[in-house]
Amino acid sequence: MIKKLSRNDLCWCGSGEKYKKCHMEQDLLLMDMKRKGCQIPPRKLIKTEKQIDGIRRSSQLTCRILDMLEERVRAGVKTIEIDSWVHEATVKAGAYPAPLNYKGYPKSTCTSINNVICHGIPDETVLQEGDIVNIDVTCILDGYYGDASRMYMIGEVSDEARKLVEVARECLTLGIEQVKPFNRTGDIAYTIEQHANSHGFSTVQEFGGHGVGLEFHEEPFVPHYGKRDAGMVLVPNMVFTIEPMVNAGSHKCRILADRWTAVTVDNSLSAQWEHTVRVTGDGVEILSQL
Repeated sequence: MIKKLSRNDLCWCGSGEKYKKCHMEQDLLLMDMKRKGCQIPPRKLIKTEKQIDGIRRSSQLTCRILDMLEERVRAGVKTIEIDSWVHEATVKAGAYPAPLNYKGYPKSTCTSINNVICHGIPDETVLQEGDIVNIDVTCILDGYYGDASRMYMIGEVSDEARKLVEVARECLTLGIEQVKPFNRTGDIAYTIEQHANSHGFSTVQEFGGHGVGLEFHEEPFVPHYGKRDAGMVLVPNMVFTIEPMVNAGSHKCRILADRWTAVTVDNSLSAQWEHTVRVTGDGVEILSQL
């Protein structure tokens, strides 16, 4: 519930400005949207400029690590080697790999090959010509989290695999374009799902994007399927990931015995791209790019 302030009180956001010159107009609009049945974000989800600067620096470190992998990920490489490279680069930069020991997860990154949707655990598996692999990196730098992932195609891949990877990236781009003040998470979801479906693909429903920055996973959950004008209202300085997981076949998944690895139920290929984004006053900033 939004606490009422007088016009001349200092704003709740910590800017030092009077409420009437800072968040009063936005709060009035949100209260009106709430009366109409919209889900509005709690104030704790609205980051300060200092926090955003920290999240940006952590996200850009994540981007640099993913860039570094572009020259190294190829046929013959073991996924455990990728994990080692990510770990070493993260620590060298004075950061910590967020996945390591998170709820018992045993490695510093996730490597999801072919039919693996997400949370593939690095091991002795060797990348083969024709594989597609998602590598998911999250850094904690000075207490701030930056989360991103991208696809890597190993040598010559099939036409289906290439198309899937390209469409998944388009889904991410189109989803990001829906990020603007007073849009809804459902607008992101609808746009992504419709684009994937138009190419004969499906979007995973069990997993989605999430708030990030001060913790690994925060509110809101950002689905990649659904209806427009649904879900949480977006407001400036909210920070979250968009990470569409697009399957060549069914959207359904199953979890392997390791309790982490999610795979497609029909063994179809899956692809995913991810960015950490910030809602700005008039649109969006992609924090996890240089």
